[in-house]
Amino acid sequence: MKPLTNTKKFLERFDNFKDGEFRSIEVISPSIILMTFAGQDSSRDFDWLSVKLEFNSVSDARILENDKLSLIDMSDGISIINKDNIFAFGIGECYNISNIKTSTCHIECLNIKYEEVLF
Repeated sequence: MKPLTNTKKFLERFDNFKDGEFRSIEVISPSIILMTFAGQDSSRDFDWLSVKLEFNSVSDARILENDKLSLIDMSDGISIINKDNIFAFGIGECYNISNIKTSTCHIECLNIKYEEVLF
């Protein structure tokens, strides 16, 4: 897995996973959560690709059970904000960490890693 350093560029590449698929959530430990999404990759002629996001040093989270993921509206995609050395992840179009905390699913952590996998 590679460290996610430029969240803006990453989200632009996948168009914030708008109209993508929220595939899975796995709690590895109380401080590590792994999520998988599918979206179109602009750097690969918009081919579909799955991406695993690993959230490390999680300090706050609201996650869903895997059987509820197909009910999530992904039309607005996901948001990832990096502020004051804290990453905040949420479903939908969120502009700040306060917005993210009201999201259906959110995570705050110290770092994020990602891995591209087959669709």
